[in-house]
Amino acid sequence: MNDGFPRERLAERLEGLRREGVYLGTSSWKYPGWIGSVYDRERYVVRGRFSEARFRRDCLAEYAEVFPTVCVDAGYYQFPTPAGVEALMGAVPPHFRFGFKVTDAITVARFPKLERYGTRGGERNPEFLDASVFAERFLGPLAPHREKVGVVILEFGRFKPGEIVRGAEFVERLDRFLQATPSGWPLAVDVRNQSFLREEYFSVLRRHAVAHLFNNWTRMPSVGTQAKVPGSRTADFLAARFLLTPGRTYADAVREFQPYEATAAVDGEARAAARELVAQARGGARPSFLYFNNRLEGNSPRTIAAVVAA
Repeated sequence: MNDGFPRERLAERLEGLRREGVYLGTSSWKYPGWIGSVYDRERYVVRGRFSEARFRRDCLAEYAEVFPTVCVDAGYYQFPTPAGVEALMGAVPPHFRFGFKVTDAITVARFPKLERYGTRGGERNPEFLDASVFAERFLGPLAPHREKVGVVILEFGRFKPGEIVRGAEFVERLDRFLQATPSGWPLAVDVRNQSFLREEYFSVLRRHAVAHLFNNWTRMPSVGTQAKVPGSRTADFLAARFLLTPGRTYADAVREFQPYEATAAVDGEARAAARELVAQARGGARPSFLYFNNRLEGNSPRTIAAVVAA
């Protein structure tokens, strides 16, 4: 397993940052394109052949040998189950922390007309920002493993006309939701409407000790730009997701970067912003979390290696 990827050196650097309260990891982890760098192919060979089933089942344990955290993107598509959460927690060491994306049943105002929504497509979501459903169906399965939950991410896609009348309506509903949410969970809010980045939004997050999550996304200002907005630091920890270079669509990134084996397009601004956030977060009151997606540059482990390189 030697393609020039600094696996052992990266693990050492990330462990050092973890001890200072800064966790860097990737968005999801089941990528065969990382075999040969992050993953050792021989671990997943059954009777002389690579077993994708074994890889998908077991690779989190090997991932955790290098990275101290991962964002569970799958949580966006269905509520976690006790058995599923138990399996995740059992695959990683005690110091490992998970980021969990909140299920879209809580964060979507109107269901998109996509196949997976079936007959609900185009309909308003009656459970949008329903704190009781969030507490019972999302936080409930996580509660027995709370010590390994690093951050819970409420991702709100870009609201279209007719979904939310105005930004103030979203802020008001978010305020009521956070007021009714069980306290003590490390929450971060990820929004995709640039117009929401106003003091009214930031003040609600600040009042509830919830982090504004800095995000790199197609139609959002870059992480570095967001971090310079007055009042955008709303909690005693930092959260960031480096998902896409602004201006590049998700579909374009998938088409250009799959199978995510190598860096395909360097985003120097994103790397600089990540280094700045790492510097700010070191020694913070609570752990901070930065996640990197393959769709940013083509291979998120290599992006992280570049960010933390001396």
